[in-house]
Formats: sequence, structure tokens, C-alpha cells
Amino acid sequence: MTSLSWPQMALYLGVGVGAFALGLGVFIACLRLGALFGRLGKTLDEVDQQIGVMSVPIASTLTHVGGIADTADSTLARLAAVVGQLENIATGASKTADLIGSTLSGVTSAMRKPRGDENRDG
Repeated sequence: MTSLSWPQMALYLGVGVGAFALGLGVFIACLRLGALFGRLGKTLDEVDQQIGVMSVPIASTLTHVGGIADTADSTLARLAAVVGQLENIATGASKTADLIGSTLSGVTSAMRKPRGDENRDG
């Protein structure tokens, strides 16, 4: 058997105590994390219960909003149809105005043409 000197024994003892302290620290950290996760689980359970309570009013509100959106969509579709009809009417009115303008231009030019029979009598 070999004899150990006091410095070697102190080193071995220090390493052992250090390993024990490190293990104890990890153990305490794990206990704290476990407690934290336990509280987090309880908080999430409460949130789940509140979501269950709030789901009915939220669903009815979303249904109501969906109905409003559908009404707005149908109103916009009707408005688009009316705008299309008004554009067709405006196009027809523009063509009619052009036709009236060309007719009046023709009548005016016909009235300005000198007639040969009237100039001879006068």
C-alpha cells in the first residue's frame, strides 16, 4: 500500500466536496424548475378554462361580423351592377348627343347653301 501525503488527501477531498456541491446545485436547480413548471401548468389550466368560457361569445361575434361582411359584399356587387348600367346609359347618351350634333350640323349647312332659284328671282 502506498501512503498518501496530506496534500494529495486534501486535493482528493476538495475534488469530492466540489463534485458534491455541483451535484447539490444541479439538484436544487431542478427542484426550482419543477416548481416553476408546476405553476406554469396551473396558469395554463386557468387560461384553458377562460378560453372555454370566452369561446361562445367570440364565436357569436365572429358569426355576426361574417354576416356583416356578407351583406357588404352583396351590396358592393349590386352597386357594381348599377355602376355598369349607368356607364351603359352614359355611353348611349354620348352616342345620341353625337348623332344630334351631326344632324344639326347637316341641317345648318343645308340652310346656309344658296339656292339657285331664289337668287334669280330677287
